[in-house]
Amino acid sequence: MLRFATWKIVSIIGMTLFAFLVIVPSLFTQAQREALSAHLPSWLPMHSIVLGLDLQGGSHVLLEVDQASVLRTQIDTLRDDVRRVLREDKIGIAGGIGVLPRGVQFRLANPAERARLMPRLEQLAGTTGINLLGGNRAAAFDIVNKDDGLIQLIVTEAAINDRIHRAVDQSIEVLRRRVDALGTTEPTLQRQGNNRIVVEVPGLQDTSKLKEILGTTAKLEFRLVAQPGADPSEVEQLEQVDGGTLPIEKRVMVQGEDLVDAQPGFDSRTQEPVVNFRFNVRGGQKFGEVTAANVGRPFAIVLDGKVISAPRILSPITGGSGQISGRFTVEQANNLSILLRAGALPAKLTIVEERTVGPGLGQDSINAGKRAAYVGAFLVAAYMLVTYGIFGVFANLALLVHIAFIFAGLILLGATLTLPGIAGIVLTIGMAVDSNVLIYERIREEAHAGRSIVSALDAGFNRAFATIVDSNVTMFVAAAILYFLGSGPVRGFAVSLALGILTTIITAVTMTRMMITLWYRSKRPTRLPI
Repeated sequence: MLRFATWKIVSIIGMTLFAFLVIVPSLFTQAQREALSAHLPSWLPMHSIVLGLDLQGGSHVLLEVDQASVLRTQIDTLRDDVRRVLREDKIGIAGGIGVLPRGVQFRLANPAERARLMPRLEQLAGTTGINLLGGNRAAAFDIVNKDDGLIQLIVTEAAINDRIHRAVDQSIEVLRRRVDALGTTEPTLQRQGNNRIVVEVPGLQDTSKLKEILGTTAKLEFRLVAQPGADPSEVEQLEQVDGGTLPIEKRVMVQGEDLVDAQPGFDSRTQEPVVNFRFNVRGGQKFGEVTAANVGRPFAIVLDGKVISAPRILSPITGGSGQISGRFTVEQANNLSILLRAGALPAKLTIVEERTVGPGLGQDSINAGKRAAYVGAFLVAAYMLVTYGIFGVFANLALLVHIAFIFAGLILLGATLTLPGIAGIVLTIGMAVDSNVLIYERIREEAHAGRSIVSALDAGFNRAFATIVDSNVTMFVAAAILYFLGSGPVRGFAVSLALGILTTIITAVTMTRMMITLWYRSKRPTRLPI
């Protein structure tokens, strides 16, 4: 008990000082922190604790994936795949490929070629299907054979649901990159149900810019302007940004998914804001091939179904880069570059619900949390002092360091402190003191059994340690389950609870033991104060 290594004492004191250094910046405003950082060493941490939406206010938006747009995209893809198969197998059809509410249909010019086409369609349905358990694949569409060579391909319900599920996953990643580009702190994006996404941005009170960034699909396409005499079924009239419509070929020559970078800039000739973009190798090759084969034709730049501009191809563009101009303002060019860098959403998102949580509500939550923490800490500290005397002082000092370790851990991990998180901290205060109670009561039992002071202290810590570890491990497992299976506020509670459990082992056992050892060495008491 009395052989407490010097390096352990130095380590504990060093960790305690570091924890207080980490949490000190949170006591100042942002302006004060910036002023202090200019006069302090660069290695000192100057990050403040991140408050959640319920504490500092912010924006809450609930988005829903548009199932109609997902189905429409699937049908368009299916039509392109069928057209490719027919072209590769040199199978003629009477008329064009018609669009059904949930699929496509076409009529073979020669019904006798049905037997040759069916294996290809079945193969297409399998390769574009969805994965099932066991590695099997479910067909993406059902094949319906009609009379006179008519064939209908109907997208299955399972394929639609799978595509919606994947669209939500992809949308979350795209939206996260967009929101991060706004410079916001600790945004929360998570799935709700099968087709909804919750976005919470603490500290952002103006939802207009957030809605613009979140709601824009940013689907960039490069298509050729239709020539006179083109097949009407392969042409659509698209609205132009500056008014009017333009006949555009449905076939997409180059897609925006091949972009690797997009930056705002200014045109060297007109000084108008533009967006400079750059393709990857595959996109650059496609772009070069298309421009080389269509010199002299207008090449439309289409964003979310609207023609931004349609410049004429004067010469092949083989460098893999280009420029988008459309009479933008500086802010519009900057927002467009953010959207293109983050990538296009796989489907249209509609805003189902939006809320702005004011800072006043957050302040009320903070005040309520503070009152709960202060009252709980005071009652616990008073009980320990009355019951255990000087040993209660040691427990209270360890409790103070315990709380400092929790807040320092939250800051270093970049975790967000929410109101449930404060509840978790208050709960760990009781758990930390409970560990001290176990140790002290065990020491008292050993002393009553006739052991000497040193022997009772040593036995009390050693024999209570196993009980403390067992109880904290079970609580840590519960916190881990809450974190991995929960979401939002539940995760905030789990993080603070887990940090409190880990720091309890350090403060309630190691730090308390160090203080009692130093006290005994200096006082050499003849009887235990408990």
